[in-house]
Amino acid sequence: MEIKHKLTDKGQRDYKLIRRALDEGDQAAYAQLLDFYRDSLYYTMLKMSNNPYDAEDLTIEAFGKAFKNLRQYTPDFAFSTWLFKIAANNCIDYLRKKKKVSATIQNKDNADQDEVTVKLESQFRDPEEHIINKEKIVLMRDVVEKLKPHYRRLIKMRYFDELTYDEIVQELGLPLGTVKVQLFRARDFLYNILKNSKENI
Repeated sequence: MEIKHKLTDKGQRDYKLIRRALDEGDQAAYAQLLDFYRDSLYYTMLKMSNNPYDAEDLTIEAFGKAFKNLRQYTPDFAFSTWLFKIAANNCIDYLRKKKKVSATIQNKDNADQDEVTVKLESQFRDPEEHIINKEKIVLMRDVVEKLKPHYRRLIKMRYFDELTYDEIVQELGLPLGTVKVQLFRARDFLYNILKNSKENI
C-alpha cells in the first residue's frame, strides 16, 4: 500500500481506511471515516446554511457524494480537504437553488390577492390532488420493495415510520456511523431504481 509521505499521520490513517473501503469493500472503514469527520462537517454546514435541518441533510449528502466518488480521491492532499471541498460546493449549490425557489414563491405570493387565500389553498387539497398523492405513496412503496431486504428495512424505518437515527441505532443494534453509511447506499439504490423506472413518480 503506497502512501504519500507528505500526508500527516491523520491523512495516512484516512488513506489506509480508503484503501480498505475500496479494495476490500470494508463497511467499517466507511463508518470510521464518517465518524471521524461527521461532527466537524456538520458544524461547517450549519455555519454555512444557518439551519440545523439543512446542515444534517447537507452533511449526509456530502459523505454520500464523497463515498460514491471515492476512487477519484488521490493522496496528494488530505481526505478531509477533499471531503470539505465537496461539502462546501454542494452547500453553495443547494443555497443557490433554495434562494431561487424562495424568490419564486415570494413572487407568486405577491401576485396572489391575499396571503390568507394562499395558506388555505396549501392546507386544503382538492380531492383529485389527494388521490394523486396517495397513488404516489403506493408507487413509492412498490419501488422500495425492489431494494434488498436490509436496505428496504432502513428506508422504511427512516422515511415511512419516521424513526430518528438514534431510534434506528437502538432497533438494529448498529453504530450510528454504520447506519448512516448504509442509509446513504439505500438512498442511492432507491434513486437509481426511480431514475430507471418507467413509472413517473
